[in-house]
Amino acid sequence: MDLANRVSALLTDLLGPLGPLIALGGFGALLIFVTLPLMLLLRREDPLKKLQRTTREAAPRRPQKESLRQNGRSEQLQRFAGFLEPKNEKELSAIQLKLRQAGYQSRDSVRLFHFSQFALGIAGLGLGLLYAFGLSEAAGHDMQMRLLYVVFLAGAGYFLPRYWITRRIATRKDQIIRGFPDALDMLLVCIEAGQSLDQAIVRVAAELRTAYSALAEEFEIVAYEMKAGKDKATVLRDMGARCGVPDISSFVTVLIQSASFGTSIADALRVYAAEMRDKRVMRAEEAANKLPTKMTLATMMLTVPPLLIILVGPSANSIANLGNMGN
Repeated sequence: MDLANRVSALLTDLLGPLGPLIALGGFGALLIFVTLPLMLLLRREDPLKKLQRTTREAAPRRPQKESLRQNGRSEQLQRFAGFLEPKNEKELSAIQLKLRQAGYQSRDSVRLFHFSQFALGIAGLGLGLLYAFGLSEAAGHDMQMRLLYVVFLAGAGYFLPRYWITRRIATRKDQIIRGFPDALDMLLVCIEAGQSLDQAIVRVAAELRTAYSALAEEFEIVAYEMKAGKDKATVLRDMGARCGVPDISSFVTVLIQSASFGTSIADALRVYAAEMRDKRVMRAEEAANKLPTKMTLATMMLTVPPLLIILVGPSANSIANLGNMGN
């Protein structure tokens, strides 16, 4: 009992009145972060998976082209699949779509995303604790400020991957929107030259690779899925969902309706390409019209103060001199 009182008094002197509670919470968090990975690492392997792995290792080595078609998931991440993937199928589909919109097409992208959140959150927590109980003591910060540093760094590390994905999606969508009118023009030229839609998509993807890599990647995925025998309408709808751009969704609808009603794809593309060119001109005009409004605040801050100094400065100086002469 005497030892417990001494420890409690020591923690109170070091961490303040809530010292024992803070130490208990920190010990519990440390215990969770240490034991959870150990439990996953030391978990007994499923006999069925062990038998499958043994059979796969004993099988003859397949050629490289055939092995590329196999499941390319990382074995290290496979061990933590239950921890790094959402249990809800709807939530898993939503995060997969979001990562694909950001350009991450790997099958391990969901696991890597959650692993990066977990790892960066732990790293931020460690840096926060290091700063709060090491460097912050010299600055004289109180306990509340130290805890705020810990929570802020841990939260920043946890939400940093989500912020990165959001920025990637916005950048990728902007690149797709800028390159889509040119892609339509090239697609129209290829189809009118006698190529099929599949060949035209492959050629346009190759031509767009340098300028608009995101759009070229989407066209390449469409070409590969069509070559694999997937239904064309399904492939095009998947492209619209992956891009998340209204122009692409309208383009997909135009192609599907043109194929359903038996009309000429070239005629539909000609009309839609002209509409996309007009839409690009309108977007440029909209950006140009927004520019004066955006520059108003900067113009006032940089122009009005010097103008006031020039106009009011001499009068203020004269009034000050008259006041000094009167005294």
